[in-house]
Amino acid sequence: MKLFVGLGNPGAKYAGNRHNIGFMVVDRIAEEAGFAPWRAKFQGKVSEGKLGSEKVVLLKPETFMNLSGQSVGEAMRFYKLDPADVVVFHDELDLAPGKARVKTGGGHAGHNGLRSMHQHIGADYDRVRLGIGHPGHKDRVAGYVLSDFAKADQDWLDDLIRGCVDGAAALAAGDSAKFGNAVGLRVNPPRSGGGGGKPNAKHTETAAPVTPKPTAPKQDSVQPDTRSPFEKLKDKFK
Repeated sequence: MKLFVGLGNPGAKYAGNRHNIGFMVVDRIAEEAGFAPWRAKFQGKVSEGKLGSEKVVLLKPETFMNLSGQSVGEAMRFYKLDPADVVVFHDELDLAPGKARVKTGGGHAGHNGLRSMHQHIGADYDRVRLGIGHPGHKDRVAGYVLSDFAKADQDWLDDLIRGCVDGAAALAAGDSAKFGNAVGLRVNPPRSGGGGGKPNAKHTETAAPVTPKPTAPKQDSVQPDTRSPFEKLKDKFK
């Protein structure tokens, strides 16, 4: 069994925030994979179902971000899970928008949700870092993550979330490389024709041959007639 945790803050006020991208992903997984309806449990909301052959519990802590670990710890104890069975989806300032990286262990990099996770279950869990970009200065971070995604972000955001859904079964099976490929195919789909990259000489289009316009025949220059009268008469009867 796997426990997929989406990090975010509860309530309509925060629903569209960058900080809530983890909630957005697990919501879409539940919807697309036909999971059971959400129900209140473990200081959060849970939904159960299967991804591939793996049973998965989805969890959205409702303790607010900085207390997320309380909810996750309670769920782990109930299901008798280890940190290695936990996958956390969260926003990542240090990745470009639309990028996703899977990481096991390591620090929390100042993320309040991960800091709480570390306090309650340790650091040895998997995280899916979902790139939202950086506002450019640390003083702007709080306002940035607690504001909604812009309209201009919607295309890449939808591709990123769909990619996570596409790769969810692989992630549940422990295949992070296959999960990464699924996300990549959504975010950076191959170009038509299967090239995917820069065209090479074999695939470049060639222009149709152009038929030159007819030109007037070139006239010979007139040379003075230097024949003698006898030669002219002789040539006339040839």
